[in-house]
Amino acid sequence: MELKDLIERAWENREYLKEKETLIAIKTIIDELDKGTKRIAEPSGDGWIVNEWIKKAVILYFPIQKMQVIETGPFEFHDKIKLKSGFDKLGVRVVPHAIARYGSFLSKGVIMMPSYVNIGAYVGEGTMVDTWATVGSCAQIGSNVHLSGGVGIGGVLEPVQAAPVIIENNAFIGSRCILVEGVRVGKEAVLGANVTITASSKIIDVTGDEPVEYKGYVPERSVVIPGSYTKKFPAGDFQVPCALIIGKRKESTDKKTSLNEALRENDVAV
Repeated sequence: MELKDLIERAWENREYLKEKETLIAIKTIIDELDKGTKRIAEPSGDGWIVNEWIKKAVILYFPIQKMQVIETGPFEFHDKIKLKSGFDKLGVRVVPHAIARYGSFLSKGVIMMPSYVNIGAYVGEGTMVDTWATVGSCAQIGSNVHLSGGVGIGGVLEPVQAAPVIIENNAFIGSRCILVEGVRVGKEAVLGANVTITASSKIIDVTGDEPVEYKGYVPERSVVIPGSYTKKFPAGDFQVPCALIIGKRKESTDKKTSLNEALRENDVAV
């Protein structure tokens, strides 16, 4: 049977987790995720394809693994999944106390400050994962992305149908941003500090005569800051958080531009 068929069969009937063939299939998928030869989601044209069966393999990996003690120098961990290794061969800089879990992939030139990358995640070439940033399970981070300090990229394994968070190439994600529930950030977008976007969050383009609303997607080259709008409740009118698109990143702006420069270009005080 093909790997996909073995995974789907075990997903419908966990009794197959007792069979050697199924165990080998699951471990093969996790190993390929670790090497970057398979991905949870892949770009396709203007969109992305989510490989749900690979997500299922990640979920099935947990019940077949036994708890073990992991020792690294004076530090001790107790978990089912080992830590990623071989960073020197990958060409990845990992600053203590950065941790990447086995089953995640880090491309050449990635820099991990003290941060965390979970199983199933993919981090593209030249990306910076800054101090205390977290890349959740199965999240897809493009090349030359900057995840600033304290950024929270949500993970998703269940429900299996949910899409992972996707950050496309050359995006800049400001400090303490939170992106969850399958949100997709387009190429070269710039998010100011503290922008929070969920699947239901309003993303409002206020650059024209009339506001234009998006949900779950930040268009390419958008410059985004936190905002709010008035919503009526039985108890009265209250402010609800949203994200505001206040401009576009200029073509002349270097892809490695600082967040401050991108915001100044759009007349936002920093």
